Amino acid sequence: MKLKTVMFGKTYQFKDLNEVQAKASEQKSGDELAGLAATSREERAAAKIVLCETTLADIRNHPAVPYEIDDVTRVIQDQVNETVYKEIQNWTVGDLRNFLMEYTSTEPVIQRICTGLTSEMIAACAKIMSNLDLIYASRKINNRSRCCTEMGRPGIALTRALPNHSTDDIDGIFVETYEALAYGIGDAMIGLNPVQDTVESTVYLENKLYELRMKWDIPTQHCVLSHITTQMAAIRKGAPVDMIFQSIAGTQKANESFGISTELLDEAYDLGLHECISGAPNPMYFETGEGSELSAAAHMGVDELTLEARTYGYARRYNPFAVMSVVGFIGPEYIYDSVQQQRGGLEELFMGKMHLFPMGVDVCYTNHMPASQNDSEVLAMLVAEAGMPYFVTAPMGDDIMLNYQLLGNHDLQTILELTGLRRDPDFEKWLQKMEILDDNCMPTERFGDASIFLR
Repeated sequence: MKLKTVMFGKTYQFKDLNEVQAKASEQKSGDELAGLAATSREERAAAKIVLCETTLADIRNHPAVPYEIDDVTRVIQDQVNETVYKEIQNWTVGDLRNFLMEYTSTEPVIQRICTGLTSEMIAACAKIMSNLDLIYASRKINNRSRCCTEMGRPGIALTRALPNHSTDDIDGIFVETYEALAYGIGDAMIGLNPVQDTVESTVYLENKLYELRMKWDIPTQHCVLSHITTQMAAIRKGAPVDMIFQSIAGTQKANESFGISTELLDEAYDLGLHECISGAPNPMYFETGEGSELSAAAHMGVDELTLEARTYGYARRYNPFAVMSVVGFIGPEYIYDSVQQQRGGLEELFMGKMHLFPMGVDVCYTNHMPASQNDSEVLAMLVAEAGMPYFVTAPMGDDIMLNYQLLGNHDLQTILELTGLRRDPDFEKWLQKMEILDDNCMPTERFGDASIFLR
């Protein structure tokens, strides 16, 4: 494996593939904090050249974390389609990028090749692609899944309603939910982050969200994002759970800091298939975020984009309904500003799609980042053009419980009208029945009026 290149008369030598991967990454504050980033633009360019010429076999044979000590690595390596891999093992990373850019490389052809890739290969490809490359390749791939409704159809952009409340007050949660529904938000799910992570509270909230859905006959699914063990206990107590949530990471050590293991997720997946009321083939929902491994002192000397890709490889074991990265949520220590936010969001969408499930990006930032709502709106338009299957929004773009900024409920309609994307067809019909949208799926006078649910 070649680990050096000469550029403008200077030799750039790298010690191993992990260093090449890290230094080929676009600038990320998390990699700088970890001491892994390129020290100059020239070194970054040299690392990209080396990575571009690295074969997929070299990457397969040198996983970011050794197989023997990390179950995330084992999951990723063991699920590779060996027949497909043998066809492409001698491709370079540059060859993979060029294949994705070819006009003749259509969705089914790409999806087949993806089964022969490891997460590290996908991360490497992202690192040598421009933003426009990432958008172009992402737009080609539409991965489908089903809970109560379907995710991932071409031309359809769903949304997760985020009715978080700082005290789990059910009236406050319902008011936020009503506002979201009045703006046509919620066909991906009504997903609540609870303050209290107890079985009793989770059972109560699951029941209340289920009652709300049944009362208004809403074609969607709901989720209470307690710890996975809490949700499993709630299911066993008879709570009406549509899907099971968990945050996951890209190393075994980081997942252990979350209180999870592969054995636990296997048990939850089996429970979801047999006990979730949705009866869904895809009952799992995961959230991720670049930098979570570093914040848990569990990054194992690996750059944050590669770790994020490994998280998606781990998620793929469970055929998730959806995965969502909260790109700017963890803070400027890991994603510093709007430039890194936008690049990270495009990379994550691409990598998720390459892992063959519906991938969403929470277009968000924290108030101590040098970023603004305008920056988020730019990223929202970019991922919309890249065919992102679902967004997440909150009242006025402000999560009052988790204290971060994201898209507002009112923003989705603008995105849909500008891009030509549509809501879920069954959800559109429900909105028309509620007289929130007219026969042409355009807003009526009732659009955005949460009080229609209180009359």
